[in-house]
Amino acid sequence: MLQQPNRPWFRNAPATAAAAPVVGGAYAWYVVAVLVVAYTFSFLDRQILSLLVEPMKRDLSLSDTQISLLQGLAFASFNALAGLPLGRLVDTTRRTTVIAAGVAFWSLMTVGCGLVKSYALLLLMRMGVGAGEATLTPAAHSMIGDYFPPHKVGLPLAVYSMGIFVGGGLALVIGATVIAQVAVESIILPLVGTIYGWQLVFLIVGAPGLLVALWAMTLREPARTGPVHASGKTPIPEVWAYLKDNWVTFASLNLGFAVLAMMSYGLAAWIPTFFIREHGWSAVEIGHAYGLIYLVFGPLGVLCGGLLGDFTAARGVRNARLVVTLGVVIATAPFLTFFPLVADAKLALALLAGAVFFKTFINGLAPALLLQMVPNQMRGLGASASLLIINLVGLGLGPTSIALFTDLVLGDEQKLGVSLVVVPLAASVVGFLLLTTAYKPYLRTLGRLAAWNARAERAGG
Repeated sequence: MLQQPNRPWFRNAPATAAAAPVVGGAYAWYVVAVLVVAYTFSFLDRQILSLLVEPMKRDLSLSDTQISLLQGLAFASFNALAGLPLGRLVDTTRRTTVIAAGVAFWSLMTVGCGLVKSYALLLLMRMGVGAGEATLTPAAHSMIGDYFPPHKVGLPLAVYSMGIFVGGGLALVIGATVIAQVAVESIILPLVGTIYGWQLVFLIVGAPGLLVALWAMTLREPARTGPVHASGKTPIPEVWAYLKDNWVTFASLNLGFAVLAMMSYGLAAWIPTFFIREHGWSAVEIGHAYGLIYLVFGPLGVLCGGLLGDFTAARGVRNARLVVTLGVVIATAPFLTFFPLVADAKLALALLAGAVFFKTFINGLAPALLLQMVPNQMRGLGASASLLIINLVGLGLGPTSIALFTDLVLGDEQKLGVSLVVVPLAASVVGFLLLTTAYKPYLRTLGRLAAWNARAERAGG
């Protein structure tokens, strides 16, 4: 059973002069805006590689599977390994400093992708990008949870999640534009020497992130709400006891979202290549078209998910956000099934827009579901634990599962479209089933959380 906190361990969170109150006002939304910019650069640096598959394969003599490791497992493994200690750091130190350091580090690693000349070093740089990006979301979720009251946290979390699709869309549009302008196999730069044309893209998208890191340093650190341990840290045994008591809920939700993330990351990694191989489009054409879909329908879906979750929760629907999530998975399935199968490229794009719109509802729903099942002082670690599972399974296996199915099962890279039907649909079914098992455990976890906070309040009183 969960240990009850002794009186000396907890105190109520102080309101300091430097700390921002939980009001959800103009400054709170300004913080969200800065975090969205940082998250946009995170996915810009992460997703830019999807548009560069063919020239990278040509210049480095790589297979689809090797490319998928750069897109997924190399990034995800170090993102996951760094996540837990960084999540604990988020819970125990100044979050704005953690964010700024992380943004600066992953930006430098992205620049490094534009300078190295071998696959091994490129793999190492992508690992560094993953480790740096492990700082942002746990710290951002924790800060947003302190800047907004619980019943209004869904929308700002959804707005933050828009950075995934703004960044992913910009990666495609900017990447396509640069490719159009740099139609050469190599280029000579001062102080750098000769680099491949595609490496210039990494230099262009990585360097501005250093300015975003400086911007993040100017944000005010909000006061941490709720019961606080007298030392400022909730002891690890308390954290472990809470997670152990609620392991069924954590496992069902996180594994469910992780398997659904396999579908999303796999599609994002291989859709540009699919249109190049199947429909004969150039990287510039699909970059602009798919990028615009990402920029328009991605953020729109996230906002709709966040608003719908808040709307249903405010009206007392039991497990509102989870119910909406299950409905969204069902609504997405027809679009996922048919967009790779139709012969007309424009119809395929229209169906793809529908798939992006509906599947991104989940990005507006999942953060609030996960944030509100842990005490405030465990949010950073809780978010990091969730990201560990979601990134290892979703990002680590999503791109690679499609590549392996194409290379090993189908044995023909021209049958990529079949892989884009089979793997995402299978992931959707498994994810749906896992999320349904979380319905009753999640309600029990909310009850335990209320009891935990009540005991902590009494101990601090």
